[in-house]
Amino acid sequence: MKRILATLTVPVLSLALTTIDFAQSAESNQDFGKLIFHDEFERTESQELKDEPGNDWTTSSDKTAGGRKQVDLHDGAMHMHTAENANHAVSTRHEFAFADGTVGMRFKLDNDGDKLQLNFADLALKTVHAGHLFDAVVSLKDVSFDDKKTGLMNLEIRAARAKGFLTVEQQAALKTKKKSFKNPITKGGWHELLVHVVGDTITAVVDDREVGRFQSEGFAHPTKRLLRLLVPGAAWVDDVKIWRKR
Repeated sequence: MKRILATLTVPVLSLALTTIDFAQSAESNQDFGKLIFHDEFERTESQELKDEPGNDWTTSSDKTAGGRKQVDLHDGAMHMHTAENANHAVSTRHEFAFADGTVGMRFKLDNDGDKLQLNFADLALKTVHAGHLFDAVVSLKDVSFDDKKTGLMNLEIRAARAKGFLTVEQQAALKTKKKSFKNPITKGGWHELLVHVVGDTITAVVDDREVGRFQSEGFAHPTKRLLRLLVPGAAWVDDVKIWRKR
């Protein structure tokens, strides 16, 4: 994260002292639990041919983009973009573990249609495809939540959909697994995001304002083990923090 440096003039010094990292401020004013991960991306890569995010981040580029570079560190932030002809949105991943907790970050979307998808996963769970539990997705227009554990990524649901045999009850249930909330934000500007997961409820706070809250049983999965940042277009992130409440 970039920080403001004080000069010798009193007004600028005053401004610098009152400019506080959003997550540090939130952490001091609210009980998010224990900070278990923090990355400000203040490092450089040793080469520019392949993904090298560092700090135990991994990416999907080898499998989905033929090894082409899709994740880049630049000016103390991480830029992700899905390469042309890639067979899946770029996925930048980091392991963690909590039952209840908070994920926070700064993010920037430069283009119409860009989205940043926070995918919470547990690869040990074998009743869903690829460990998918749920998503929190931010775009320039809205924020949405999707319970995938009991919805689209449930293996029984996936099999039924593939065969075209979803029951009326299954179709009705799927409609209750996702919800979106209008939240227009500035294109090309940095924004602050906090995603709280407590029991069966997920909440998103953007730029210090709660924009959506949704309840569904999949959010209460006892162990969230993996954060995947999925980006079908392009997105920037910085100052990623994860707190564990329990």
